[in-house]
Amino acid sequence: MVSEGTRTVTAGGNPTSVIFKAACPDCRGRFELAATALRLAIGGSDRTTFYSFTCPDCGSAVRKPAGERIVELLTGGGVSTLRLHSKV
Repeated sequence: MVSEGTRTVTAGGNPTSVIFKAACPDCRGRFELAATALRLAIGGSDRTTFYSFTCPDCGSAVRKPAGERIVELLTGGGVSTLRLHSKV
């Protein structure tokens, strides 16, 4: 889960990075991740649009579906985005 409660970390009044609140479904850990720790894949449907990260507590690879609101939050926060193309 990526929370809507994101915050921008600043250094000397200048924004440096966005921090996202996340949770691991395996170890149930809750933590904050920088935008660089998340990846977003946007596919042709809801089933192929997801975000992923590695849990800093247990090391599990976590993959979660991303709806429109999550996509907006992640792209607006500078998360690396991959656009998937379907075969025709």
